[in-house]
Amino acid sequence: MIKEFIQGLSITAKHLLPGNSTTVDYPKVKLEPSDRFRGLHRLVPDHNREKCVACYLCPTVCPAKCITVEAAEDENGVKYPTVYQIDMLRCIFCGYCVEACPVEAIEMTGEYELANYKREDFCFTKERLLK
Repeated sequence: MIKEFIQGLSITAKHLLPGNSTTVDYPKVKLEPSDRFRGLHRLVPDHNREKCVACYLCPTVCPAKCITVEAAEDENGVKYPTVYQIDMLRCIFCGYCVEACPVEAIEMTGEYELANYKREDFCFTKERLLK
């Protein structure tokens, strides 16, 4: 029993030594998220506008009900969103909107910095999502 206790303390002591730290000096050094990380949303651009066809699948499947879409049609009869807005304060980053999209018009990026000072800055409009 003493032997196992000493082995456990030796492992802890090894992690306390310099050079074995898992802490990152954050603002100066940024972590690289994994490929499966679900960060900020992004609308995929397509030629002269977004790829979205305003099918309303993403707001329908969203469990947090944070996506707002309003559709219109152009002169050729092609639907497009006039309003596409995501309230990031309500979003739970589940990725259902990405999975439901039939034309792959929305994706989740690896960006994870969401800090803002005003609530209005967390409502991502279509123009901001296209950046």
